[in-house]
Amino acid sequence: MQTPAQTRKIPVTVVTGFLGSGKTTLLRHILAHAQGLRIAVIVNEFGELGIDGEILKGCGIGCEVETGNDDGVEIIERRGQLYELANGCLCCTVQEEFFPVMEALVERREEIDHVLIETSGLALPKPLVQAFNWPAIKNSFTVDAVITVVDGPAAASGQFAANPTAVDAQRRADPNLDHESPLHELFEDQLASADLVILNKTDLLVPGQREAVETLIRGEIPAQVKIVPASLGRIDLHALLGLGSASEATIHLREDHHGSADDPDHHHDDFDSVVVSATVRARAPLLAALHALVEAHTIYRVKGFAALPAAPMRLVVQGVGKRFDSYFDRRWQADELAERTANPARPTSHFVLIGEDLDVARLQQAFDAALAAAAAA
Repeated sequence: MQTPAQTRKIPVTVVTGFLGSGKTTLLRHILAHAQGLRIAVIVNEFGELGIDGEILKGCGIGCEVETGNDDGVEIIERRGQLYELANGCLCCTVQEEFFPVMEALVERREEIDHVLIETSGLALPKPLVQAFNWPAIKNSFTVDAVITVVDGPAAASGQFAANPTAVDAQRRADPNLDHESPLHELFEDQLASADLVILNKTDLLVPGQREAVETLIRGEIPAQVKIVPASLGRIDLHALLGLGSASEATIHLREDHHGSADDPDHHHDDFDSVVVSATVRARAPLLAALHALVEAHTIYRVKGFAALPAAPMRLVVQGVGKRFDSYFDRRWQADELAERTANPARPTSHFVLIGEDLDVARLQQAFDAALAAAAAA
């Protein structure tokens, strides 16, 4: 005889939104105010370093690492039920990587009240939501809601317009380039799948900008979808969880630009991800050097960790366009300190850069030069 825990469908909240919109911050807020809810978290990133998963571990998720292998797919499970999928995009690798994780969650369904999925900032949510109609998943899970997080200042600056300022001149100068921005299409597709839109970072908007951004968003979403303002992802959990949208039943009605996940043109070749590294001496020269990289290259997102010689804690660095934020999140662990001592010549600070036409060797050289110049200033 099946128990109620075995017959109920576990609600799943999919959190999507463009690079740097505040998805991880929102998840940290939910986990910090879960009030006893047993939440499993799935994180998928575009980039070679698991920055978002590392940040979420600061919420009490992610000690005592256990690594397993399921049909050739590595699953990293940590206490607190944080699952990190391999690099890539959920919309393109749903069957290969996502399905084994969901099977593992079904095995632990009596321990789970809710599932949160943070997609890559370049993810298309529609194919992921459609996967919840697969029989093996449909019987156990339902999509409670797709929440799309919008970076208010980025939207206000025109970053998601058809020709973003940062690349407009380059595109117009070359007639062989597509003048339609991939950011524009991605922004529209993420909004088209939304059951709830969070207009984030409203504290950084000047008078009149919030209304303008809301008008922009409203033109891309159905009338019944609410727009909720937020700062640092701080929203009452009752507005986020328990919405009961069952999005998998209606997602096929949402229009998008990219077709199905099986479409051969369904890819993210428009975007690159590279990692630059260095040994950093101070925060100010580091931020100045990263800012110089963004000024000279088409970089939409910067995220990473820095080890400062005089600081016992890890410095988290986040950048969206030309806006940077940095904060200390936790003390360096004993094994990390031991690794640095054993390999003193190895760079101790690493940063993921996401953008267009990025060459890692050229960016590493430019980063080294910018750091030297900033330190000498």
